[in-house]
Amino acid sequence: MEPVVKALTDLNEAQVLSAVEERRNDGIPPLEIVQQLQQGMRLVGDRFQSGEYFLSELIMSAEIFKRALHILDDVLTETVERAEYGKFVIGTAEEDIHDIGKNIVSTALGCHGFEVIDLGVNVPPTSFVQAVKEHRPGLVGLSCLLTTAFDSMKRTVQAIEDAGLREGMGILIGGAPVTQLTCDYVGADAFCLNANRAVETAKEMCGGHK
Repeated sequence: MEPVVKALTDLNEAQVLSAVEERRNDGIPPLEIVQQLQQGMRLVGDRFQSGEYFLSELIMSAEIFKRALHILDDVLTETVERAEYGKFVIGTAEEDIHDIGKNIVSTALGCHGFEVIDLGVNVPPTSFVQAVKEHRPGLVGLSCLLTTAFDSMKRTVQAIEDAGLREGMGILIGGAPVTQLTCDYVGADAFCLNANRAVETAKEMCGGHK
C-alpha cells in the first residue's frame, strides 16, 4: 500500500502531510497524489461502514485530506493548460452536502483548460437551470455521495431538458456510489469515479478542443 494511502487510512496526519510533501518534491504528478488521497478516503469509508471507525474518525479524515490538498495548491495551479475547453457548470445535487469529490474535480478541470462555475452543495434543479441559462456551458457536472440524491440528479437532468437547454450540452455525474446504472437512471451522458477520468471524459465530449 502506498505510504500516502496507508497514512490517511490510519489517520496519521503527520505522515500524510510528510508523504504528500515528499511526493510533490519528487515531481509526482499532483493528480496522481490526489488519487492516492482519494483511495485513502475510500478505505476510511470502508472502516466506517464496518464499524471500525466512527463519525469522529470520518470527520478527522476529511480534515487531513483538506490539509494535504493545501500542500498541492500551487503545483496544481502550475499544471494549467493554455488550451481553452469552454465552461463547465458543476455542483453537488440537492439533498447532498458532500463537496470533497466535487472540489477535487473542479480543481482538476480548472487546471486543464476549463472555466469552472461551481454552484456549491445541495443545489436544486432550478439553480442548475439558471446557471445553464446564464453561462451557456458545454458541460454540466452533478456530484453526490449519497444514493438518496439519485432522484435529485434525475430531476435536475429532466429540468434542464424541460427548459430546452439539453441540446448540444453534455451532462456528467460522479461520486462514490455512481455506476452506469445510475447514469442510465438519471439520464446523464457519462459517469466518472475520479478526477483524472472526469478530465479525460470532459475533453472527449468537447471533441478535444473548444
